[in-house]
Amino acid sequence: MLAYVLKIVLNSSIFHPHAQKFGLHLPSLTVRIDERIQNQLHRFSGAYFQLVKFISSNDNSVAKLEEDDRRAEQGFVKGEFNVAEFSAERIRNFCIIAHVDHGKSTLADRLMEMTGAIRKGSAAQYLDKLQVERERGITVKAQTVSLVYRHRDQKNYLLNLIDTPGHVDFSYEVSRSLAACQGALLVVDAGQGIQAQTVANFHLASEQGLALVPLINKIDLPAAEPDKVAQQMADVLGIDTSQVVLTSAKTGKGMHKVLPAVVDQIPAPQGLPEGPLRMLLFDAFHDEYRGVICLVQLVDGRVTKGDRIVASSTGEDYEVQEVGILAPEPYPTGVLLCGQVGYVVPGIKSIKAVRVGDTLHHFKKPVDPLPGFRPAKAMVFAGLYPVDGEDFADLCKAVDKLTLNDASVVVKKENSEALGPGFRAGFLGMLHMEVFMQRLEQEYGANVVTTTPTVTYILDFGRGETQELERPSDYPLDKKVHGVLEPTVLATIICPSQYQGRVMGLCQERRGELMEQAVAGQDRTLLRYILPLSELATDLYSEMKARTQGYATFDYEEGEYRLADLQRLDILAHGKPVDALARLVSRSEVETLGRSILGKMKDMMERQQFDIILQASADGRVVARETIKAVRKNVLAKCYGGDVTRKRKLLDKQKEGKQKLKRLGSIEVPQELFPELMKAR
Repeated sequence: MLAYVLKIVLNSSIFHPHAQKFGLHLPSLTVRIDERIQNQLHRFSGAYFQLVKFISSNDNSVAKLEEDDRRAEQGFVKGEFNVAEFSAERIRNFCIIAHVDHGKSTLADRLMEMTGAIRKGSAAQYLDKLQVERERGITVKAQTVSLVYRHRDQKNYLLNLIDTPGHVDFSYEVSRSLAACQGALLVVDAGQGIQAQTVANFHLASEQGLALVPLINKIDLPAAEPDKVAQQMADVLGIDTSQVVLTSAKTGKGMHKVLPAVVDQIPAPQGLPEGPLRMLLFDAFHDEYRGVICLVQLVDGRVTKGDRIVASSTGEDYEVQEVGILAPEPYPTGVLLCGQVGYVVPGIKSIKAVRVGDTLHHFKKPVDPLPGFRPAKAMVFAGLYPVDGEDFADLCKAVDKLTLNDASVVVKKENSEALGPGFRAGFLGMLHMEVFMQRLEQEYGANVVTTTPTVTYILDFGRGETQELERPSDYPLDKKVHGVLEPTVLATIICPSQYQGRVMGLCQERRGELMEQAVAGQDRTLLRYILPLSELATDLYSEMKARTQGYATFDYEEGEYRLADLQRLDILAHGKPVDALARLVSRSEVETLGRSILGKMKDMMERQQFDIILQASADGRVVARETIKAVRKNVLAKCYGGDVTRKRKLLDKQKEGKQKLKRLGSIEVPQELFPELMKAR
């Protein structure tokens, strides 16, 4: 008891809330529990013993306060909390947004440890649950966790935290997370400062009217310059430097300031607790045994286990089998109330019956649908085909389940002469495509061949006739094309000033057009370029990192279509085009790229029993050729002398057999060839 009272005194600033509750006014207390306590304790001894004497008759009240503190430190589950304890005004829904590798996941770990959601010493990046996330060291999927925090007003708050990805290719995940929040922690690395994705996420959050808590992380690094970074945030983003919280999620320094700032600066969710149910479905995933699991935010009303709910987009109704929160593992609560974030198991078996962004409401109680989400616009397209054609049905099931969890991927079935039945899939970028392929293999055991990524072009035939082109192999060779319009992006590049020339040279090589050049803090330059979207499907990003020793950051937004001088480049095997290898390229690069592709194919393809003739063709003109020589058996090995006609007869017979194989034999294209052809230039 005395230890708890001492804690009250030593943690007071002017009047401790407990003391105020008992009506006891204390002198100004500025001491904290640190190395100075021995020298300053005597200054408060009078107040301390006065408080002990006063509270002696209030043991029950102190015990209750002490019990409330203990529960809050144990987290929602171990503290045996109930969602009914948290009214809407004591709920805060917020996310963490930042550039890649600025410490979002580590910050989430510390917040979960501080609130008892996980034990100290738990696995690092606890919310990065996917195998691909742990292998690559990045967050690709937003994750939700509910925390209980006891504020200095001695009230418990339910904090719903969403950890978001930082890479530009997963910006759709970020935008969906923002829709379920009223505020965000904007995290910036104390050593790297503001980066391209920092600016992009700042504008995303500002457009949705979210309250921002600026936070500078990694202040423990030797290269940390928190004051300089804070000034950058003021200059570039217009943030008041006095509001910036300085922390080190790794060491815990300054972390005690984060959650008070969340409670004080982020508003509570607005809604109608007694109104009709309206739930926003902001994410979903498939469970093998329970069907579709829906992650929801309750905008109005309440939902209870056993309720019948309806999806606004389809009108289908379902019975709620389970409802709960993620703390951070699923924990059934039986009910969710207005303003809260959690999960619902509605017993949906059909994967296509739900759509992320949909509004859920009670059966026979229709409501106005929520705005939902803007559909993601695919930037890069690629073909997905099973290595074995008999596995197409299994690939269909895997793609359906994964697109439920990643709604930004657009897929439709197609057929290739070279690869058989498959899918045409649209992604937000190259990394997005790579992660999707990796998840297909790791989570669903799919063995997939991926074609060279392409973008959507617009063909102009004159007289107002146009056509969208997603597959280069569909480019018409028997019809006059007056012009080809290619999609562009407005790229934002931030790099050290010493590498500015190298970056500008690279963008010039990739047909870029400089739009803006500005200073972004000391010794840093901001460049804005209009670049062809097709260049993002190559090695542009990795080449930029190489030329700047990894210091450049790159972000982009959708641009307009522009006229380009492009040609269709076909790869032919024995004179027959391979549709999966066709592409549209700049006219000036046709010959160089044709030779590069054939060179890679010659190096990687196995030799056959017959010669393989490879050609690159543009507008009916062969621009490059390679020959993969046949594997030849020495049929003269047993001829020791004798008539030359005998030897010639054996050679002619071998030649005749190879001609037959050339007509009837099939060419096997190794799966690893397609990713390598993406890098060809």
